[in-house]
Amino acid sequence: MAKKILIVDDSAAELANLRTLLHDAGYDTVTASNGREAVAKAQAETPSMILMDVVMPDMDGYEACRQLRANANTKQIPVVIVSSKSQKADQIWASMQGAKALIGKPPKAEDVLAAVRAYA
Repeated sequence: MAKKILIVDDSAAELANLRTLLHDAGYDTVTASNGREAVAKAQAETPSMILMDVVMPDMDGYEACRQLRANANTKQIPVVIVSSKSQKADQIWASMQGAKALIGKPPKAEDVLAAVRAYA
């Protein structure tokens, strides 16, 4: 059975790109367009891993990460941040929020697949 990856981004183009990349690599995907939806989908779908944007309406990726870490049902799901905010300080902050890694945008296919292989 293929591993399920939750992709969270408010950009339809980014969602489509990541979904295509992961489908082609043999993964199942579920999508959400903001942090609040991501938290709900993570609880409902129990994905193997979450790829999370940071800058989104309603609830940003960092807040979603904190909520996922605080919930007993979702705290073990690895989160990798995929964001245009990818300076050293952003990487440290992402780690402090509970993320396993940060991939800069636009994401390189090999970086995304390496992260999925490492954490999913």
